[in-house]
Amino acid sequence: VGKALTGGYLSLGATLVNTDIAQTISQGKPGVFMHGPTFMANPLACAAANASIALLLSSDWQSKVSLIQHWLNNALQKCATLDNVADVRVLGAIGVVECKQAPDMRQIQQALVDQGVWIRPFGKLIYLMPPFIINQTDTEALCEAIYAVLSTC
Repeated sequence: VGKALTGGYLSLGATLVNTDIAQTISQGKPGVFMHGPTFMANPLACAAANASIALLLSSDWQSKVSLIQHWLNNALQKCATLDNVADVRVLGAIGVVECKQAPDMRQIQQALVDQGVWIRPFGKLIYLMPPFIINQTDTEALCEAIYAVLSTC
């Protein structure tokens, strides 16, 4: 969550726990739970996180996520017709094309760059998690690049 809190701008460590875990940690001697000292209490990263959260909460982000979901659903569906694709799924502003076999990452990555987009595949998955400021044209360009690359594999 740390990276997400800053909008990806700066490294920030963050740990989420429930009340029981937090109380257990707090009852220990100092130093018992020294986790993440590299990135904790970084004032610049904390300021970036606060600004990112304020921006998110001041916007109608739920409507934007619904819109991005609609664009991804429409633009990624033709990938489902490809023989090397096992599944296409969209949840909110996350779009995933799952290949039947893990493609050659180096080849796929370069092919996507050649299409003019930066998408980082992971295993069998080629996924999109676009920023909430994305527009329909850019969303469709990302999806079209995925289709173009997978149709040649």
